[in-house]
Amino acid sequence: MNNISLIFIPLLITFVIIYSLIKKNNAYDSFIKGTKEGLGLFKEVFPSVCAMLLAVTLLKSCGLIDDIKAILSKYLPYSNVFSDIAPMVIFRPISGSASVAILDQVCSQGGDSFSCKVASTLQGSTDTTIYVLSLYFTSVGVTKWKHALPVGLLADLIGISSGVILSFIFLQ
Repeated sequence: MNNISLIFIPLLITFVIIYSLIKKNNAYDSFIKGTKEGLGLFKEVFPSVCAMLLAVTLLKSCGLIDDIKAILSKYLPYSNVFSDIAPMVIFRPISGSASVAILDQVCSQGGDSFSCKVASTLQGSTDTTIYVLSLYFTSVGVTKWKHALPVGLLADLIGISSGVILSFIFLQ
C-alpha cells in the first residue's frame, strides 16, 4: 500500500500540471487563489472548532462523565452497558472524534461485547449536531439558529433511544 502512495502522489501532481497546460490555465495562480480562500474559511471556522475542542476537553477532565457513569451503574439494569455508553451519548452530539475514541475504548474491552454493539449502533444512528451547526452555520454566516439546535438535539435523542432499544431487541 505504501508503494501505491509513493507512485500516486507524483502522478497526481503531474496530471494536474498537464491538465492545466492543456486547458491553458495558470495552475500556480489557481493554487494561490484557492489557498487564500482556504485561509479565509479557516479564519472564520477556527474559533468554533477551538471552542468545541475546549468544551470536550473540559467535560472529560472535570470528572462529570465518571460521575454520570457511577450514577447510572447504581440505578439502571444492564448498568455496565449504560455506564459504558454514557460518555458516547454525551459526546456524540458534540464531537465525532471524541465519540470515535469512546467507541474504540468500549470495543477494546471486547469487539463482540454487547456494549460494543450498542456503541457501534449509536455511532451510526446519530450525528455531531452541535459541531455541524457551529461549523457550517459559522462558515456561511448564519447567526440566528432558531429551531436548528433543538430539532437537531431532538433528532439525536430519538436516534440514541432508537439505537439502544433496537440493540436490546436485535443484538442481545
